[in-house]
Amino acid sequence: MSESTTPDLVERARLAIDAIGGRDLDAAMSFYAPHAVLEAVVGRFEGLAAIRGFLDDWLASYEEFEAEAEEVVALGNGVTFGVFRQGGRLVGSSGQVQLRFALAAEWADGVMVRTITNPEIDAGRAAAERLAEERG
Repeated sequence: MSESTTPDLVERARLAIDAIGGRDLDAAMSFYAPHAVLEAVVGRFEGLAAIRGFLDDWLASYEEFEAEAEEVVALGNGVTFGVFRQGGRLVGSSGQVQLRFALAAEWADGVMVRTITNPEIDAGRAAAERLAEERG
């Protein structure tokens, strides 16, 4: 009996958010393909340098930061869907902020080639399901 060489995409998605939560951008970037695209409400970031710049700017706005996966599922055809929560204390503020969002990830060869974030969980889930269907 041989072991599967297919990466566990759910585990990889969880590890990626853990790296971001720990502010370890080197580790976080290891989960992205060189030509990856990150689509967020605030813009579209193409390639590792752009994605890293976005994440670096995002994290720099927090004095304290944490991120965790609430739910991550594999939808098939190299697509995962997750609900993530992040929060912390912004620089110069005493109050806490929290953000809950959906993230669809398209994977190839164990790395993300495209991620799409959505603050609307149900809309994000529907988009991820369509993406998995399209890739089928």
